[in-house]
Amino acid sequence: MKNIVVLVSGGGTNLQALIDAEKSGSIKGGRITCVISSKEGAYALERAKNNGIPTRVIPRKEYPDVAAYTKAMTEALLEEKADLVVYAGFMTILDEQVVKAFPYKMINVHPALIPSFCGKGYYGLHVHEAALEKGVKVSGATVHFVTEVCDGGPIILQGTVAVENNDTPETLQKRIMENVEWKLLPKAVSLFCEDRITVKDGRAYVDL
Repeated sequence: MKNIVVLVSGGGTNLQALIDAEKSGSIKGGRITCVISSKEGAYALERAKNNGIPTRVIPRKEYPDVAAYTKAMTEALLEEKADLVVYAGFMTILDEQVVKAFPYKMINVHPALIPSFCGKGYYGLHVHEAALEKGVKVSGATVHFVTEVCDGGPIILQGTVAVENNDTPETLQKRIMENVEWKLLPKAVSLFCEDRITVKDGRAYVDL
C-alpha cells in the first residue's frame, strides 16, 4: 500500500475528490497518509481533519527563499515516507531538490491541455482567461509528472470539455474541475499506485 502525501494551499476541492475516490475504493494500492499545506488556515486542512488524515503546515512566508522552503518540504516528505506526492491546488514553487528526491513520484493537475496555456504565470483563472481570449473550442485538464520544468513533465492523462460561446473564465474553470480534474486526478493516482505508469524517454506510458 503506497503512501500518498497531498500538497495544498487553498480550499482543497481536488483533495476532496481524492478523499472521496479513496473512500469509494476507486484508488487502489494507495492511501492518503498526510496533507501538507503551504499556509495556515487553508480549508483543505479542515477537509483532511474531517476525514481523519494527519496534517502538517509548512508556511512559505517563514522561509527566506525557494531553496530553503524546498529543503524543508523535501525533508517533510521524506519523514512522511511518501511514495507519491500529489499537488492539489498547491500554489507554491519548489525547486529541483524535491524533483531529485522524488523522480517521477510527483504529479500535478493543470487546468488546460498541455502544451497550451501552461508554464509560468498560467495558474487559476489566468489559464481560462487565456484560453477564452484565444477562442479555443475545447479545453480541459492535464495530469502530469512534476519535473524541474514548470508544467513540463510527462503527460499521464488528459480530458476535454467543450468551450461554450457565453463562457466566462469562472464558468469554464468550474466545468473543467467538475468534469475533468476531479475525475482524472484520482484515476492517475490509482494508476500510479497500481504500478501501471512507466516513463521512457520523457514520455509516460499508461496501462489502462
